[in-house]
Amino acid sequence: MKLICLTFLVSLSLMVNAQNNFKATQIKFERVEKAYNEKWETLRKFVLAGGYGDRFSMVINAYKTEGKLEIWLKNNSAKTYSLFRTYDFCAHSGTIGPKVIEGDGQTPEGFYYINVFNPMSNFHLSLGVNYPNAVDYARTGKNRKPGSDIYIHGNCVTVGCIPLTDEKIKEVYILGVEARNAGQEKIPVNFYPFKMTDTNMKKYIAQFPTQASFWKSLQPGYLAFEKNKNQANVSEAKGKYIVK
Repeated sequence: MKLICLTFLVSLSLMVNAQNNFKATQIKFERVEKAYNEKWETLRKFVLAGGYGDRFSMVINAYKTEGKLEIWLKNNSAKTYSLFRTYDFCAHSGTIGPKVIEGDGQTPEGFYYINVFNPMSNFHLSLGVNYPNAVDYARTGKNRKPGSDIYIHGNCVTVGCIPLTDEKIKEVYILGVEARNAGQEKIPVNFYPFKMTDTNMKKYIAQFPTQASFWKSLQPGYLAFEKNKNQANVSEAKGKYIVK
Protein backbone atom coordinates (compact mmCIF):
# COMPACT_ATOMS: atom_id res chain seq x y z
CA MET A 1 0.00 0.00 0.00
CA LYS A 2 2.84 2.39 0.89
CA LEU A 3 4.48 1.62 -2.46
CA ILE A 4 1.25 2.45 -4.32
CA CYS A 5 0.91 5.77 -2.46
CA LEU A 6 4.55 6.63 -3.12
CA THR A 7 4.15 5.82 -6.81
CA PHE A 8 1.06 8.02 -6.98
CA LEU A 9 2.85 10.94 -5.29
CA VAL A 10 5.85 10.62 -7.62
CA SER A 11 3.53 10.55 -10.66
CA LEU A 12 1.64 13.59 -9.38
CA SER A 13 4.90 15.46 -8.81
CA LEU A 14 6.06 14.67 -12.35
CA MET A 15 2.75 15.91 -13.76
CA VAL A 16 2.98 19.17 -11.84
CA ASN A 17 6.58 19.68 -12.90
CA ALA A 18 5.67 18.98 -16.55
CA GLN A 19 2.92 21.59 -16.40
CA ASN A 20 5.14 24.19 -14.77
CA ASN A 21 7.89 23.42 -17.27
CA PHE A 22 5.58 24.33 -20.16
CA LYS A 23 5.76 28.03 -19.30
CA ALA A 24 9.47 27.77 -18.57
CA THR A 25 10.05 26.23 -21.99
CA GLN A 26 7.89 28.76 -23.81
CA ILE A 27 9.43 31.79 -22.15
CA LYS A 28 12.86 30.79 -23.43
CA PHE A 29 11.72 31.97 -26.85
CA GLU A 30 12.45 35.64 -27.49
CA ARG A 31 8.96 36.63 -28.65
CA VAL A 32 7.24 34.93 -25.74
CA GLU A 33 9.66 36.45 -23.25
CA LYS A 34 9.03 39.87 -24.78
CA ALA A 35 5.25 39.33 -24.65
CA TYR A 36 5.50 38.51 -20.94
CA ASN A 37 7.72 41.52 -20.27
CA GLU A 38 5.35 43.86 -22.08
CA LYS A 39 1.94 42.47 -21.17
CA TRP A 40 1.88 40.11 -18.21
CA GLU A 41 2.25 42.53 -15.30
CA THR A 42 -0.80 44.56 -16.34
CA LEU A 43 -2.74 41.55 -17.62
CA ARG A 44 -2.14 39.62 -14.39
CA LYS A 45 -3.59 42.50 -12.37
CA PHE A 46 -6.85 42.18 -14.33
CA VAL A 47 -6.75 38.38 -13.98
CA LEU A 48 -6.42 38.64 -10.20
CA ALA A 49 -9.01 41.43 -10.00
CA GLY A 50 -11.43 39.19 -11.90
CA GLY A 51 -11.05 36.49 -9.23
CA TYR A 52 -9.33 33.99 -11.54
CA GLY A 53 -6.24 33.57 -9.35
CA ASP A 54 -2.90 32.25 -10.53
CA ARG A 55 -4.32 28.98 -11.83
CA PHE A 56 -7.12 29.31 -14.34
CA SER A 57 -8.71 27.60 -17.31
CA MET A 58 -9.66 29.21 -20.59
CA VAL A 59 -12.24 28.90 -23.38
CA ILE A 60 -12.06 30.77 -26.69
CA ASN A 61 -15.24 31.60 -28.61
CA ALA A 62 -14.87 33.19 -32.05
CA TYR A 63 -17.66 34.67 -34.18
CA LYS A 64 -16.93 35.15 -37.87
CA THR A 65 -19.72 37.58 -38.80
CA GLU A 66 -19.15 39.81 -35.78
CA GLY A 67 -15.37 39.52 -36.15
CA LYS A 68 -14.97 38.96 -32.41
CA LEU A 69 -12.79 36.59 -30.39
CA GLU A 70 -13.83 36.14 -26.76
CA ILE A 71 -11.56 34.92 -23.97
CA TRP A 72 -13.45 33.29 -21.09
CA LEU A 73 -11.63 32.36 -17.89
CA LYS A 74 -12.39 30.57 -14.64
CA ASN A 75 -10.38 29.91 -11.53
CA ASN A 76 -9.52 26.21 -11.44
CA SER A 77 -11.55 25.86 -8.25
CA ALA A 78 -14.60 27.58 -9.78
CA LYS A 79 -17.45 25.91 -11.65
CA THR A 80 -18.22 28.48 -14.35
CA TYR A 81 -16.44 30.76 -16.79
CA SER A 82 -16.86 34.50 -17.15
CA LEU A 83 -15.92 36.79 -20.02
CA PHE A 84 -12.44 38.26 -19.55
CA ARG A 85 -11.58 39.99 -22.82
CA THR A 86 -12.98 40.47 -26.34
CA TYR A 87 -10.65 41.06 -29.27
CA ASP A 88 -11.49 42.18 -32.81
CA PHE A 89 -10.33 40.23 -35.84
CA CYS A 90 -8.08 42.53 -37.88
CA ALA A 91 -8.78 40.80 -41.22
CA HIS A 92 -11.30 38.32 -42.64
CA SER A 93 -11.18 35.43 -45.06
CA GLY A 94 -13.99 33.80 -47.00
CA THR A 95 -17.60 34.00 -45.93
CA ILE A 96 -19.78 32.29 -43.34
CA GLY A 97 -20.12 28.55 -43.73
CA PRO A 98 -17.54 25.90 -42.78
CA LYS A 99 -14.24 25.17 -44.44
CA VAL A 100 -14.72 22.32 -46.91
CA ILE A 101 -11.59 21.82 -48.96
CA GLU A 102 -7.98 22.92 -49.14
CA GLY A 103 -7.59 26.32 -50.75
CA ASP A 104 -11.18 27.50 -50.37
CA GLY A 105 -10.11 30.42 -48.15
CA GLN A 106 -12.74 29.57 -45.56
CA THR A 107 -12.28 29.82 -41.80
CA PRO A 108 -13.57 26.62 -40.15
CA GLU A 109 -16.70 26.41 -38.04
CA GLY A 110 -17.01 23.86 -35.27
CA PHE A 111 -15.64 22.70 -31.93
CA TYR A 112 -11.87 22.47 -31.63
CA TYR A 113 -9.04 22.85 -29.13
CA ILE A 114 -5.54 24.37 -29.15
CA ASN A 115 -2.99 21.78 -30.20
CA VAL A 116 -0.03 24.00 -31.14
CA PHE A 117 1.77 26.85 -29.40
CA ASN A 118 4.10 28.33 -31.99
CA PRO A 119 6.53 30.89 -30.52
CA MET A 120 8.41 31.26 -33.84
CA SER A 121 5.45 31.78 -36.15
CA ASN A 122 5.67 33.62 -39.45
CA PHE A 123 2.74 35.59 -38.02
CA HIS A 124 4.49 36.73 -34.82
CA LEU A 125 2.90 34.25 -32.36
CA SER A 126 0.26 31.66 -33.18
CA LEU A 127 -2.07 29.15 -31.55
CA GLY A 128 -3.01 26.20 -33.75
CA VAL A 129 -6.31 24.33 -33.56
CA ASN A 130 -6.97 20.68 -34.33
CA TYR A 131 -8.59 21.25 -37.71
CA PRO A 132 -9.51 19.02 -39.48
CA ASN A 133 -11.45 16.83 -37.06
CA ALA A 134 -13.71 13.88 -37.88
CA VAL A 135 -16.65 16.12 -38.81
CA ASP A 136 -14.46 18.11 -41.20
CA TYR A 137 -13.12 14.97 -42.87
CA ALA A 138 -16.65 13.67 -43.35
CA ARG A 139 -17.74 16.96 -44.94
CA THR A 140 -14.79 17.08 -47.34
CA GLY A 141 -15.28 13.50 -48.47
CA LYS A 142 -12.93 10.82 -49.70
CA ASN A 143 -10.01 11.54 -51.99
CA ARG A 144 -10.16 15.29 -51.27
CA LYS A 145 -8.02 17.35 -48.92
CA PRO A 146 -9.77 19.38 -46.19
CA GLY A 147 -6.79 21.68 -45.68
CA SER A 148 -4.88 22.21 -42.44
CA ASP A 149 -2.78 24.72 -40.47
CA ILE A 150 -5.58 26.79 -38.95
CA TYR A 151 -4.29 29.28 -36.39
CA ILE A 152 -5.18 32.26 -34.27
CA HIS A 153 -2.22 34.51 -35.02
CA GLY A 154 -0.79 38.00 -35.40
CA ASN A 155 0.27 40.01 -38.44
CA CYS A 156 -3.20 40.96 -39.75
CA VAL A 157 -3.22 38.76 -42.85
CA THR A 158 -5.16 35.55 -43.31
CA VAL A 159 -6.30 32.78 -45.61
CA GLY A 160 -8.72 30.83 -43.44
CA CYS A 161 -7.25 31.67 -40.02
CA ILE A 162 -8.23 34.22 -37.37
CA PRO A 163 -5.79 37.15 -37.34
CA LEU A 164 -5.32 39.60 -34.51
CA THR A 165 -2.83 42.44 -34.23
CA ASP A 166 0.58 41.51 -32.86
CA GLU A 167 -0.23 43.36 -29.64
CA LYS A 168 -3.43 41.38 -29.13
CA ILE A 169 -1.98 37.97 -29.97
CA LYS A 170 0.66 38.57 -27.31
CA GLU A 171 -2.08 38.71 -24.68
CA VAL A 172 -4.04 35.75 -26.02
CA TYR A 173 -0.90 33.67 -26.36
CA ILE A 174 0.38 34.22 -22.82
CA LEU A 175 -3.10 33.63 -21.38
CA GLY A 176 -3.04 30.30 -23.23
CA VAL A 177 0.42 29.53 -21.83
CA GLU A 178 -0.80 30.30 -18.30
CA ALA A 179 -3.86 28.06 -18.69
CA ARG A 180 -1.80 25.24 -20.17
CA ASN A 181 0.80 25.63 -17.46
CA ALA A 182 -1.93 25.41 -14.81
CA GLY A 183 -2.95 21.99 -16.09
CA GLN A 184 -5.48 22.58 -18.89
CA GLU A 185 -4.41 20.03 -21.47
CA LYS A 186 -7.01 21.02 -24.07
CA ILE A 187 -8.13 24.64 -24.33
CA PRO A 188 -11.47 24.68 -26.21
CA VAL A 189 -11.72 26.89 -29.28
CA ASN A 190 -15.25 27.22 -30.65
CA PHE A 191 -15.57 28.74 -34.13
CA TYR A 192 -19.10 29.98 -34.83
CA PRO A 193 -20.43 31.62 -38.02
CA PHE A 194 -22.22 34.20 -35.88
CA LYS A 195 -23.76 34.50 -32.42
CA MET A 196 -26.20 31.64 -32.76
CA THR A 197 -29.35 33.14 -31.29
CA ASP A 198 -32.67 32.02 -32.75
CA THR A 199 -33.03 35.40 -34.46
CA ASN A 200 -29.64 35.13 -36.13
CA MET A 201 -30.25 31.52 -37.10
CA LYS A 202 -33.44 32.49 -38.92
CA LYS A 203 -31.74 35.44 -40.61
CA TYR A 204 -28.65 33.63 -41.86
CA ILE A 205 -30.30 30.34 -42.77
CA ALA A 206 -32.57 32.36 -45.07
CA GLN A 207 -29.42 33.65 -46.79
CA PHE A 208 -27.47 30.37 -46.70
CA PRO A 209 -30.08 27.56 -46.70
CA THR A 210 -27.54 24.85 -47.55
CA GLN A 211 -25.88 25.44 -44.16
CA ALA A 212 -29.08 24.95 -42.13
CA SER A 213 -28.44 21.37 -41.02
CA PHE A 214 -24.83 21.99 -40.03
CA TRP A 215 -25.57 25.21 -38.17
CA LYS A 216 -28.38 23.52 -36.26
CA SER A 217 -25.79 21.00 -35.03
CA LEU A 218 -23.59 23.85 -33.75
CA GLN A 219 -26.29 25.88 -32.03
CA PRO A 220 -26.80 23.53 -29.03
CA GLY A 221 -23.12 23.99 -28.08
CA TYR A 222 -23.47 27.77 -28.30
CA LEU A 223 -26.71 27.80 -26.29
CA ALA A 224 -25.32 25.44 -23.63
CA PHE A 225 -22.35 27.73 -23.05
CA GLU A 226 -24.57 30.82 -22.94
CA LYS A 227 -26.81 29.15 -20.36
CA ASN A 228 -24.31 27.28 -18.19
CA LYS A 229 -21.14 29.34 -18.74
CA ASN A 230 -19.27 26.11 -19.20
CA GLN A 231 -18.00 24.15 -22.17
CA ALA A 232 -20.57 21.62 -23.39
CA ASN A 233 -19.68 17.96 -23.76
CA VAL A 234 -19.24 17.69 -27.53
CA SER A 235 -18.48 14.47 -29.38
CA GLU A 236 -18.13 13.62 -33.07
CA ALA A 237 -20.13 10.75 -34.58
CA LYS A 238 -21.03 9.86 -38.15
CA GLY A 239 -19.86 13.21 -39.45
CA LYS A 240 -21.87 15.27 -36.97
CA TYR A 241 -21.39 17.04 -33.66
CA ILE A 242 -23.30 15.57 -30.74
CA VAL A 243 -23.79 18.00 -27.87
CA LYS A 244 -24.74 16.64 -24.45
